[in-house]
Amino acid sequence: MSGTQPYVPRTGRKVETQERFRQSHKAQLRVWWREIDLVLLALIGGLIAIGIAAVAAASPATADRLSTSDVTLSPLYFYWAHLRWLFLGIPVMIGASFLSRDNARRLAIILATVMIAALVLVPLIGVEVNGARRWLKLGIQFQPSEFLKPAFAIGLAWILSWRVRDPNLPVLGIVTGIMALVAVLLMMQPNFGAAILFTGVWFVLILLSGIPVQRIGGLAAAGIALLTATYIFYDNARHRIDSFFAGGTAYDQVDLAEKTLLSGGWFGTGFWLGLKKMKLPEAHTDYIFSVIGEEFGLIVCALVVVLYLAIVARVLVRLVNEDDLFATLAAAGLVTQITGQAFINILVNLQLFPSKGMTLPLVSYGGSSTIAVCLAAGLLLAITRRNPFLTRESDGLGAFIAKRPAITKRKVRA
Repeated sequence: MSGTQPYVPRTGRKVETQERFRQSHKAQLRVWWREIDLVLLALIGGLIAIGIAAVAAASPATADRLSTSDVTLSPLYFYWAHLRWLFLGIPVMIGASFLSRDNARRLAIILATVMIAALVLVPLIGVEVNGARRWLKLGIQFQPSEFLKPAFAIGLAWILSWRVRDPNLPVLGIVTGIMALVAVLLMMQPNFGAAILFTGVWFVLILLSGIPVQRIGGLAAAGIALLTATYIFYDNARHRIDSFFAGGTAYDQVDLAEKTLLSGGWFGTGFWLGLKKMKLPEAHTDYIFSVIGEEFGLIVCALVVVLYLAIVARVLVRLVNEDDLFATLAAAGLVTQITGQAFINILVNLQLFPSKGMTLPLVSYGGSSTIAVCLAAGLLLAITRRNPFLTRESDGLGAFIAKRPAITKRKVRA
């Protein structure tokens, strides 16, 4: 009989490894909770909560409008669909907020490259909806420009931050070239509203990056000339601008949206009691702010505006003492993209801006664009994360703003 002992599996190491894995994840969660801006997270959550109620209010109008003699949509069809998209979008937001700044930058660069390539494909194989070819159908139907928005802001911030290492790098020419490429691809769809939003993000980042005032003035003059040329030669922009000033029949929904918004008074007609919303096209997306006004009142509309302004203010507060130029520019670009789109949507509903076909971020039903805006919010949370025990080497954005005139003056003398 052999003296060897029977083999007994050693499970101790496996249990120990699993325990270390759990402890590591708990430690990561504690670090995340300590570094994340809980106020900013709460503001974003507040807008998502309002959006859930607003889509529930707007869903019957769109469901009734899209129902046919063969297919009748449930009044809450878009509400349940919105919850399903949020079920995917919120984990994306939380997951993105766990990223380090370096990983957020890497993700943005990859995403920007893929989405610009997708924009090139849109005119060739894109899906046409309501006269515009803006979507790709690759398993699921999505709009590449929506996913490009957060990647564009972070990517441009990264390029502009190269000036810290070498002020002579032609970063202005690089980011302007990227902006021009994206604008041309968007206007081919046509998507003039998105081109305006991307241009706005680009301009804000240029202003904050320390580019000399004289060059910014030249860019502004070139922008005005380009806008004039766009009005003359680009039919989509000209028709929208003309209809805004003259009230063309093709865009009378803007008048209806304003009347719907104001019909509820200060406190609204009550949930599901609005009648004017039933005539609104895209009540659950482009004109959801009007539905909020009719059913929940101007008080809630004002609350939505305050929440967006609070997000801007909160991000600025976080950036005042930030000494990383990339983080400053990336956060500023992301908040400009999110709130800029929001205020364009609100102004369209108030008939103060030409119709653009933009959703209200974090509030409107958006399908796959809900995931895109949740990704943008998650990246903003990741970029604004801060170790509360880490001291800063400089006064960050506050010092930059205070010293900028002197810097500009020295450059002019040189």
